[in-house]
Amino acid sequence: MEKLRIVFMGTPEFAVGILDTIIKNNYEIVGVITAADKPAGRGQKIKYSAVKDYALANNLNLLQPVNLKDEAFLLELNALNANLQIVVAFRMLPKVVWEMPTLGTFNLHASLLPNYRGAAPINWALINGEAKTGVTTFFIDDKIDTGAMILSSQIAIDEDENAGHLHDRLMNLGSETVIETLRMIEKGNLTTIIQKDDSHIKTAYKLNKDNCKIDWNKSGVEIHNLIRGLSPYPAAWSFFTDKTEEWNVKIYESKMISESHDYKTGSLICTKKEMKVAVKDGFIQIFQLQFPGKKKMSTAELLNGIKFSEEANVH
Repeated sequence: MEKLRIVFMGTPEFAVGILDTIIKNNYEIVGVITAADKPAGRGQKIKYSAVKDYALANNLNLLQPVNLKDEAFLLELNALNANLQIVVAFRMLPKVVWEMPTLGTFNLHASLLPNYRGAAPINWALINGEAKTGVTTFFIDDKIDTGAMILSSQIAIDEDENAGHLHDRLMNLGSETVIETLRMIEKGNLTTIIQKDDSHIKTAYKLNKDNCKIDWNKSGVEIHNLIRGLSPYPAAWSFFTDKTEEWNVKIYESKMISESHDYKTGSLICTKKEMKVAVKDGFIQIFQLQFPGKKKMSTAELLNGIKFSEEANVH
């Protein structure tokens, strides 16, 4: 049984959960690689990645290369003498990096590959209304999320589950799947499955302002799925208009109500405590939202301080 010397690469909170599980299972981490520090927020304060915070708190050997092909970094990486690298939510690696360890480099991806390759697999599984998703470990090759698959594990998606909740469940499932993958590699009893491409494969596109904007002409289910698929981050958004005022509003929690009505699509209907938007096949009831410059709040809290006219609408 070969003793594993692991280099771990990752950046966000999702990767921390996996790294923590690897360490708690007594595997040797000889180095951690994460994104370089960058200024963030209004004050442009230097922000550490979640993985860096964890590595510092646990006295792990930390590298933060700006350029993964940099000669000095490659020498430093080689000197760690790792025989395996694990990548979780990091970035595309050059061949010189992923080929370095004798046992290879594997990635944990938060989808059932080959579906949802790309940057935002958790969000898109929800946006597309999937009933199940999961995680996959695979050996890295020279494209994105296309390498030979080692293990995949699946879970059912709850009907109104949001991206934050699903993220945490997949982090736990991913932790178990990585440990199982490590045991298989240790014992040398690994079989892989080559990913097959076809025209039905769904993609996890990078999220941007355009694909996070709500299109109120879509069906209520599609709109509700977009809202939960982008909650709590980066959040679905829409313009709210009332007479001469317009706001760019983030929406975090909703419910679809199937009902026939005579309202124009996009009409905003408010009582003292409730807010709903007319869509073609019913209403989207809004429970939690954020107006510009204000904190995230419940609809009831918002309607306590603002009154909309009958002309109010969303677009």
